[in-house]
Amino acid sequence: MKTYVLYNKKANNGQGAQGAFRIKDIWTTKELVYKEVNEFDTYAELFTALEADDEVVVCGGDGTLNFLINEIDCDAVDNPVYYYPTGTGNDFWTDIGKGADDAPMMINKYLRRLPVVKVNGMTRKFINGIGYGIDGYCCEVGDQQRAKNGSKPINYTSIAIKGLLFHYKPTNASVTVDGKLYTFEKAWLAPTMNGRCYGGGMYAAPDQDRLNPERTVTVMVMYGKGKLGTLAAFPSIFKGEHVKKTDIVATIVGKRVKVEFDRPVALQIDGETVLNVREYEVETAE
Repeated sequence: MKTYVLYNKKANNGQGAQGAFRIKDIWTTKELVYKEVNEFDTYAELFTALEADDEVVVCGGDGTLNFLINEIDCDAVDNPVYYYPTGTGNDFWTDIGKGADDAPMMINKYLRRLPVVKVNGMTRKFINGIGYGIDGYCCEVGDQQRAKNGSKPINYTSIAIKGLLFHYKPTNASVTVDGKLYTFEKAWLAPTMNGRCYGGGMYAAPDQDRLNPERTVTVMVMYGKGKLGTLAAFPSIFKGEHVKKTDIVATIVGKRVKVEFDRPVALQIDGETVLNVREYEVETAE
């Protein structure tokens, strides 16, 4: 039996390899075979070559997991798949109750029956959530800063605050969940969540259970307030307490979601940015 450790050296601002090699100190009795993700053409190439008793450890961030679930059919994978976070936000790891000192964990059950988002002619599975509104804007600006400054860490909280105060303008939103239409003025956020958190620890949907039997997702809309009122409420999202502010936050649970804005804005899928989006649709697994 071999344990293949797949790592993304670009994760965590270029520190991904360093994080992955910590597994040697955790699993001292296993035969570890390290493979950098650029060493093979696709995940499918590697997984189809596995022996029946081989294991795989995926090291990286939420974007690395998103790449995995869209490269192979994880519902059909029988080999044990473990995850060890070496990214920056690591929202999946946080959502399943794990911390920085925990050993790799088998995650096969979390990779199955995942929801799908359709946006700008593209269809992709997602593991954490779809961010739409100022969260997508933050990813857009973060990408611009990364292109300009290389490996310098990105402060998404600072981007969000500056966006709320100066740069980002709210939209009118139409949200359809399982055939029922809801409308919102001055929508700042309209994510659809498979897990509870995104954005490096924001609990956008604190009551969402990614393993719930019906595989429903949660749409959260923050709306209605001006810049200062929204800025005052924004920090509560880091503890999930924003959902108590029912005058400015709506949560809707369902299996089929369509979110439309009245102007194009950026969207993010597990942290990966999609530009110029006016609408997206989510369908969950049966």
